[in-house]
Amino acid sequence: MATAPIVSGAPDNGPVSTLPSAAAPSRTARLRDALLAADFTADGLLDLLGAPAYAALARSETVPALRATRGDGPLETLVRLFLLQRPVARARAAAALPLDDCLADGWLTADGDEARATVDVRPYGGPDGEDWWIVSDLGCAVGGAGGIAGGGAGPAGTDRSELVLGVGGASTTLAGITVRTPVGSALDLGTGSGIQALHAAQHAARVTATDVNPRALHIARLTLALSGAPEADLRQGSLFEPVADEKFDLIVSNPPFVISPGARLTYRDGGMGGDDLCRTLVGRAADRLNDGGHCQLLANWQHVEGEDWRERLASWVPAGCDAWIVQREVQDVAQYAELWLRDAGDHRTSPEEYAARYDAWLDEFESRRTKGIGFGWITLFKSGADRPSVIAEEWPHPVEQPLGAGVREHFERQEFLRTHDDAALLGARFRLAPEVVQEQVGLPGAEDPEHVVLRQNRGMRRATKVDTVGAGFAGVCDGTLSAGRILDAIAQLIGEDPVLLRDRTPESIRLLVEQGFLIPEAG
Repeated sequence: MATAPIVSGAPDNGPVSTLPSAAAPSRTARLRDALLAADFTADGLLDLLGAPAYAALARSETVPALRATRGDGPLETLVRLFLLQRPVARARAAAALPLDDCLADGWLTADGDEARATVDVRPYGGPDGEDWWIVSDLGCAVGGAGGIAGGGAGPAGTDRSELVLGVGGASTTLAGITVRTPVGSALDLGTGSGIQALHAAQHAARVTATDVNPRALHIARLTLALSGAPEADLRQGSLFEPVADEKFDLIVSNPPFVISPGARLTYRDGGMGGDDLCRTLVGRAADRLNDGGHCQLLANWQHVEGEDWRERLASWVPAGCDAWIVQREVQDVAQYAELWLRDAGDHRTSPEEYAARYDAWLDEFESRRTKGIGFGWITLFKSGADRPSVIAEEWPHPVEQPLGAGVREHFERQEFLRTHDDAALLGARFRLAPEVVQEQVGLPGAEDPEHVVLRQNRGMRRATKVDTVGAGFAGVCDGTLSAGRILDAIAQLIGEDPVLLRDRTPESIRLLVEQGFLIPEAG
């Protein structure tokens, strides 16, 4: 099958040549129209399979989906072809797809009277109701690479280390937390299947996507073309090497962050020791960001014996950047090793081989004094501030998604607090954030509650304990009166010296602003 060169300086051969081509836009458009006509979309898939079978696919369990697709309609045919990797009769394929186009471009291959898919194609719903499709290697959209039998080769003899995965929890998490304001330029570093580039194409005038794996760049192009998105500038290379002299308004990366004893699998192992890859990405990002730009990535980091993980990660942050580091989960080293051994299919090897590889992981952690592995988000904002805000916190609780607007507002609040001393803070006006509720705890019939809690139902969904003054202050904030005037009124109500109340309250106001309970009014 014919394919078109896709990467500057990279020939169109080797593993890339086993993939479909999107070199004929009219044929790709006809394929997209056929997918839409069959309702091969995220909503259509859920309607056909039902929630239990749909969820089972993410666990690499295909039996419920196979049972739900025993019919011979176009949607059932497409699910069996592209998601379940089952052959279908050529007549059925022709009823659902422009078969000649798909055979010519390599989306399907003929096997006697049957047709087979050459890649996974998974429906994916965009943030504004768009119907998109994410392309990946066979078997890698349903359950990840762990769903492929162990051994050295992947689909069609592809080197398993070069596999390109489809949509997973990490990629959807990153897409959800990314700041989506319109920008002139965006960089998707380590694009993989192209999902982040696809999102960025909706709000960036220019998208550059890089990957060390030429197979990933080809698949990213397929994802963009099949989804009807503008082409990205695709470049092969490691880290920031392909964009060494350029700057961007937005950088996103779901890098190969797994902390492993070797670089066996390109999609997950960065090839650097420990968490050096993520540290390097963070440290070099400032040089590639325009002023006011954001860099957002997912990361794993070591919890090193005798070191505070917050201080350790704060030391990664480059000068001139604010940072918000959120740890979502921590695993002990044994759990972590077992997770990624299963991901690689090592649990299907002999007991002796599995034990040897398990030992190698534990040896690696022991040599680095690693007692646990943290997973979370790191966001940088190039503020240029002399006194940058660097916040590292643990937050394993559910959050609202998408969270991109909340991330942007976090840095806006940090800038406000940095530029307002206590006097300016008391002169400012605030409004209570939407959907904040107050909870009171105390004995029935008691005159005053034991404590008062403000709770968010949006964004990070935080809860914070406040005193009666803090609760009263927050409840009055509607953007009309300055903080100082509100405090003076409260002082009169409770019989307290207004000067003393003004002196002791700014710290509490700052906390409520920092955590997003209070929103500063402009002007």
